Amino acid sequence: MRADRTPWSGCRLVRALALHGSAAGCPVTVLDARSHPWSSATFEGERHRISVAVPDTAAAREWLAALPEAEFRLTGLLVADVAVCGAMPGFEIEMLVLDEA
Repeated sequence: MRADRTPWSGCRLVRALALHGSAAGCPVTVLDARSHPWSSATFEGERHRISVAVPDTAAAREWLAALPEAEFRLTGLLVADVAVCGAMPGFEIEMLVLDEA
């Protein structure tokens, strides 16, 4: 693991996720957020599981459907994978975040 890794990547990711939803007209209530280190032969990062509640609206459905292809800009981090699991109003969003070299 990189020595300069920020311990706050999960907080930054949760904040970015909530702002992304808000910008799409979908208020996001974060219920829980967990993360654990992840690595492969060539990359290091973290896998995050964020439990959220969203209103049952057309904007929320559209936001959730588009979320796996969304881009997040977080300095020093790259969101490599996003998966959405669940049903209205609660969802789990799984995200793989890699350290940028």
